[in-house]
Amino acid sequence: MRGETTRAAPRDRLARPWHDLRISVMDRCNFRCPYCMPQSVFHDDFAFLDPAARLDFEAITRIARVSAGLGVSKLRLTGGEPLLRPGLPDLVTRLVALEGIDDVALTTNAVLLDRHLDALHEAGLTRLTISLDALDPAIFSRMSGGRAQVETVLAAIDQAAERGFSGGIKINTVIQRGVNESEILPLAARFRHSGVTLRFIEYMDVGTRNHWSQGEVVPSAELLSRIAETWPVEALAPLYRGEVARRYRFVDGGGEIGFISSVTAPFCGDCSRARLSSEGQIFTCLFASQGTDLRPALAQNSDEDLEAVLRAIWQARADRYSEQRHDGAPASRAGGAHDPQERIEMYYIGG
Repeated sequence: MRGETTRAAPRDRLARPWHDLRISVMDRCNFRCPYCMPQSVFHDDFAFLDPAARLDFEAITRIARVSAGLGVSKLRLTGGEPLLRPGLPDLVTRLVALEGIDDVALTTNAVLLDRHLDALHEAGLTRLTISLDALDPAIFSRMSGGRAQVETVLAAIDQAAERGFSGGIKINTVIQRGVNESEILPLAARFRHSGVTLRFIEYMDVGTRNHWSQGEVVPSAELLSRIAETWPVEALAPLYRGEVARRYRFVDGGGEIGFISSVTAPFCGDCSRARLSSEGQIFTCLFASQGTDLRPALAQNSDEDLEAVLRAIWQARADRYSEQRHDGAPASRAGGAHDPQERIEMYYIGG
């Protein structure tokens, strides 16, 4: 349960509260997905962060603790690939113990999950989200940069499902027109009746490296129609304000499925998320081009100073990039979502 706070939680310039903090613990990844980290750019000689530049677990925990005092209740560990960060279960243990934090989740490509699953479960990880864009081995290889076998990911999903997580297990699938549309029904069939929730994500213009085109987006309405023709579904009510996925359940009891439609049906108006990069930059939008460096505030060793910085950042927030893109309006520099050629890369701050 959340403890009493002495001051009201901040709201941004659009009256949105802050409930979610996504924490990147690693800027590196063991995949080279073309829509995120194409091999042509992120080659073997690419200069990633020096390990010493990353925030240590004490600093991450401190930021999370102060954020909880401002209204944050949900934390998600991301990357890059977060399982490349040594000792990650120790960080989970620290975070789940924080007052006011009700949910600690992890997003991963699951290639390394089998060797860490027991430790993460014992540490108290609440939820698990696994990225999986195809079941077909050739398509999976194309979309992951040829860095892994789909069988490894599927085995890890099954192992995780056997252990169970209180907040559940979700599969995130990015559908790109002309690339993996053929996987829509096979993926739905694979995870029906499994207790694992499949979520389809519209292909987004995140970062500057994926040469995004509107024509490559498969709208969620089209995905839903294709699936419902085979397995009828009915809509579910949102569980909370700011829930990004529109949820449906299969009429025959086959479970739940979700759609994240940030291109065709943006949800900026209820966005409650901020993102922390692995070396201490905080961003108030996935599409932002600049963040705020928290390391000077961390160096002051004063939680009050850090709280004041975080409060001011959130109160100044006016980001609504996806709505502006959808409406054909230019992104406001006051909101931080600048020219597309300047946007921060998704691998750097997580999805």
